[in-house]
Amino acid sequence: MTTPIGKGFRSLNLTLRKELLLYANVRPCLSIPGYKTRYDGINLVTIRENTEGEYSGLEHEVVSGVVESLKVITRTASTRVAEFAFEYARRHGRKKVTAVHKANIMKLTDGLFIKCAREISERYPDIEYDEMIVDNTCMQLVTRPSQFDVMLMPNLYGDIISDLCAGLIGGLGLTPSGNIGAGGLALMEAVHGTAPDIAGKDLANPTAMLLSGVMMLRHLGLDKHASMIEKATLDTIADGRYLTRDLGGKCGSKEFTKAIIGRLDD
Repeated sequence: MTTPIGKGFRSLNLTLRKELLLYANVRPCLSIPGYKTRYDGINLVTIRENTEGEYSGLEHEVVSGVVESLKVITRTASTRVAEFAFEYARRHGRKKVTAVHKANIMKLTDGLFIKCAREISERYPDIEYDEMIVDNTCMQLVTRPSQFDVMLMPNLYGDIISDLCAGLIGGLGLTPSGNIGAGGLALMEAVHGTAPDIAGKDLANPTAMLLSGVMMLRHLGLDKHASMIEKATLDTIADGRYLTRDLGGKCGSKEFTKAIIGRLDD
């Protein structure tokens, strides 16, 4: 799944999302009890439109030294992901949806995205709705992250902000995600990507992949199994004796995983 930077073939992740119409990317960002970071009590979810925006893959060279990249925003995709965000909020007992944008500058594209979000918000009077410009959102996340609940945004902003949110709770090694499409089709993935530079070195933190598996099990209705794995993983981290190096410990992937399995046996 590794994608070459600045050259080579098109991102396989992007291809899967577009071909399977996995239009909503869902990334929970939850503080892990017992694992201390600069922030306590983080409990937010980013929902990112997953099929268009700056990641539409429409780039070309106009003349030598001049390249254009087209940002595509459609009413269909914007309405669809806004409906998903509000339904997600209602289904999970969330109180607020914040739409993130840059409509002060990109008045047509982000303007359409925000217009669709406002229209959908009117159908959910039980859920608070607000809007925030993307650069201010970044500042607010690192000064008062507790103000956010569900965050709705176009593709590029969601890619950047979801990684920022991962930093609030301890890094990409802890963060799962799910790509959800019509008819219940879903693809779960760890946020961090492939990390080929540490492959086979017993260094990687498997938490993000395990919690992505937990999201998959819940999506399939296997809540009991999901809760068992989630509890074993989070309790192992909270215990503090078996942590990978990115979390300040000395364990490798295998020892950390063995500790989790031991808690499952319990």
